[in-house]
Amino acid sequence: MLDKLFFRKKSHEQKWDLYTNIPSHVAIIMDGNGRWARKRALPRIAGHHEGMKTVRKIVKEANRIGIKVLTLYAFSTENWKRPREEVDFLMKLPGEFLNTFLPDLIKENVQVRIMGKKELLPMHTVKAVDQAISQTESNTGLILNFALNYGSRDEITAAVKAIGKEIKNGTLDPSHINESTIENHLMTQGLSDPDLLIRTSGEVRLSNFMLWQLAYSEFWFTEVYWPDFSEDHLREAVSQFAQRGRRFGGV
Repeated sequence: MLDKLFFRKKSHEQKWDLYTNIPSHVAIIMDGNGRWARKRALPRIAGHHEGMKTVRKIVKEANRIGIKVLTLYAFSTENWKRPREEVDFLMKLPGEFLNTFLPDLIKENVQVRIMGKKELLPMHTVKAVDQAISQTESNTGLILNFALNYGSRDEITAAVKAIGKEIKNGTLDPSHINESTIENHLMTQGLSDPDLLIRTSGEVRLSNFMLWQLAYSEFWFTEVYWPDFSEDHLREAVSQFAQRGRRFGGV
């Protein structure tokens, strides 16, 4: 049903394109890996590993249907509080994911970016991320933006500090500060705000994710755990977005 309503096939390619209103930027809080594993009597790290497979599927589908930016909440500044074994495993996942998936990303014209405090990440994680960024920087298709060691309050605090420093140095007049000034000091500088936020696993909170950028985003929540999130779920979220009226405070 979704295909008939919201997708059309190109005549000369084996792809489907949206011809209704599609979100340019989709952000996803990938939640439920641990609970997915617990339901199967597996260790939490098994859920994270399965969740990585879902990332591959969703990146491909997002690129296929024409989404321009996909931001994935991979690791928050609060996730360091988790057990050491779990954190160590999570820090290995970016390298495993990018080392195996990078050829496909390059082939499909995907550009990899990261937002978060890289300086606090292990060297092997930074190396894998930097390699992916370097090898895809000239790609012009989907922007795959990983939020890694990211927290929105930390991001906003850093932006305020940077703005304060410019005022102190005399390079910025306080009377000239506006929304654009703040946006230009955020980690998403150069990216549009998310049109659609998706959160899996039944949780209905933002968890310190893109608090500034999500001011007028549409939200879509699902009970499905991230490892079970499929291409059909993504298309369902996009189709619901396409039917919503966005007024941005107007009428």
